[in-house]
Amino acid sequence: MLLRVLVVAAVAAVAFPLVAQSPAAHSDLAASAQRQLPALTETYKHLHRNPELSRHEEQTSAYLAGELRKLGYTVTEHVGKYADGVQAFGIVAVLENGAGPRLLIRTDMDALPVVEKTGLDYASTVTTTNAQGQQVGVMHACGHDLHMTVLLGTAREMASRKSEWHGTLMLIGQPAEEQVEGAAAMLADHLYERFGRPDFVIAEHDMPDAPAGSIAVKGGPLMAGSTSITVTMRGIGGHGSRPEAGKDPIVLAAEFVLVAQTIVSRQIDPQQPAVLTVGTIHGGTKFNIIPTR
Repeated sequence: MLLRVLVVAAVAAVAFPLVAQSPAAHSDLAASAQRQLPALTETYKHLHRNPELSRHEEQTSAYLAGELRKLGYTVTEHVGKYADGVQAFGIVAVLENGAGPRLLIRTDMDALPVVEKTGLDYASTVTTTNAQGQQVGVMHACGHDLHMTVLLGTAREMASRKSEWHGTLMLIGQPAEEQVEGAAAMLADHLYERFGRPDFVIAEHDMPDAPAGSIAVKGGPLMAGSTSITVTMRGIGGHGSRPEAGKDPIVLAAEFVLVAQTIVSRQIDPQQPAVLTVGTIHGGTKFNIIPTR
């Protein structure tokens, strides 16, 4: 976490024109981040204990907004509108510091429907009901708690070092990243028209395959774009003892899951990266009933 705060703060500083000063003014960045570490660790644990699913980040966004206001940022909440018209919990925090470029630093905020089994003393015990009516656990299993913590640490460093840079810093709390809806929702709510189009964007992400204490950097595209679809198989329902009298959509779905994998293996250029994942499948209500869908 300390190294990530240092790197994001350092990159942010590079994006802004620096005010003339002695080299010693930059040498205390590591020490300053180290002093933040105890408080940032508690922030991280708080966020980890209190995860919220995509589209439901009400308390998370309020917490992030409140912390940013304490640092002197101008914060706007409830930025974003989904395709179905529902208002999102996106936040935008702006710190203006004279003429200069506009830098956007973004964090995501949502957690995953995963039961935590880490055994940590700050493990999530949160459960909720998902859109399918199922009881699910909720966990920050993708690192968004770390991302938010790093954003707050960077926000504090940049606010305390206003004499060392000039321009406008724009911090984004993006909702529903796991459902690939939050960014589009904020853009649909005229994010850039309302708050200004950035000259630079930083969007860091933790990676489990990078050793702790290291930073991985890659030129060009780094992570994949993603599209999600819902497929409904429709059949003719009936009794499980007489399948010949109906058309079983569960069997159709099982065949579809296997056949869909050939989209990648037989329709995509082998030199192009592509992944197709069926992450959830639901069907039927009773063991001996063939459902209609």
